[in-house]
Amino acid sequence: MRFRHPDGSTVHLAYCTNVHPAETLDGVLAQLRDHCEPVRRRLGRDRLGIGLWLAKDAAHALATDPSALRGLRCELDRRGLEVVTLNGFPYEGFGAEEVKYRVYKPDWADPERLEHTTALARVLAGLLPDDVPDGSISTLPLAWRTAYDEQRAETARTALRTLAERLDALQELTGRSIRIALEPEPGCVVETTRDAIAPLTAIAHDRVGICVDTCHLATSFEDPHTALDDLARAGVPVVKSQLSAALHAEQPHLPEVREALAAFAEPRFLHQTRTSTLAGLRGTDDLDEALAGETLPDGAPWRAHFHVPLHAAPTAPLTSTLPVLKSVLTRLVGGPQPLTHHLEVETYTWQALPPELRPRGRGQLADGIAAELTLARDLLTDLGLKELP
Repeated sequence: MRFRHPDGSTVHLAYCTNVHPAETLDGVLAQLRDHCEPVRRRLGRDRLGIGLWLAKDAAHALATDPSALRGLRCELDRRGLEVVTLNGFPYEGFGAEEVKYRVYKPDWADPERLEHTTALARVLAGLLPDDVPDGSISTLPLAWRTAYDEQRAETARTALRTLAERLDALQELTGRSIRIALEPEPGCVVETTRDAIAPLTAIAHDRVGICVDTCHLATSFEDPHTALDDLARAGVPVVKSQLSAALHAEQPHLPEVREALAAFAEPRFLHQTRTSTLAGLRGTDDLDEALAGETLPDGAPWRAHFHVPLHAAPTAPLTSTLPVLKSVLTRLVGGPQPLTHHLEVETYTWQALPPELRPRGRGQLADGIAAELTLARDLLTDLGLKELP
């Protein structure tokens, strides 16, 4: 979906396909047929943006076979779909029964991460629409926090500088500008936007910036205005933003609230949980850890890294952090010029919701994704952006 900002520039809105498990190119093609095109049809649009997630096998196939890349581009065109951004965070196995900590491997100290992201950049350069010169790729925020020392940190910085040089060469070759965005996430080396400033200014290359995920920002109780002001002062570009909402519990000490939260503690993904105390941010790596005993103080609200569907906040006594998303979006695209032109709805947890909230079949999932995009579209038009055909 494309929108015209009052300054005349185009803002792109997509939804991320990591909600649909696929590890191979054939699986990606099936996604377009079975999920993405039906969402577009529900929205009544001739063109829909998707943020592709390409696992390592699919990315390798596309990067090494020009005919396969042309075939995917043709299939996107045939189904009324376009790609300006990729989700390069998960490497493989994101559809597995248990993902948890594995999503953070390989990290930026491992050569596989550099090679995979280079492949993604080459693929994206070949998938961008003819009238769109700029693409973006969100990626792991360096590494999970454990087993990360200064030696690995320097290796990661070197890898990102190497990637930036490769992206410069790619633009010279193709005329397409691809940028990379570190995506802060609770529990990682770069957990908050403030954590991103030092490594990104050390890399000091305009090809490497930040992806503001509004669920992650809210989970860490960051103030949106402070976060974006800090990034602006440091000269860190917001390459893209993932529009998402976290799970919020206002009174986690109450038994009924604990019971409601327990329904969201599931075995597939990590749901890092945080609370803001006078002594600073406190947290656990997963929601079930927070619910067990006295691990996490419960005198103040809790937020959990669980991407709640944007249009469907949980029922009381829980809610979502949609107000944080709205505040971030106002700052990102509500001013005289957009701070980013790439927006992506990323709710990959549809099938991890409590059983009574999960979509039953492809049709209900497509309905839910279309409803999320409709809400995002309405927020953008309320900010003065004009939806384009």
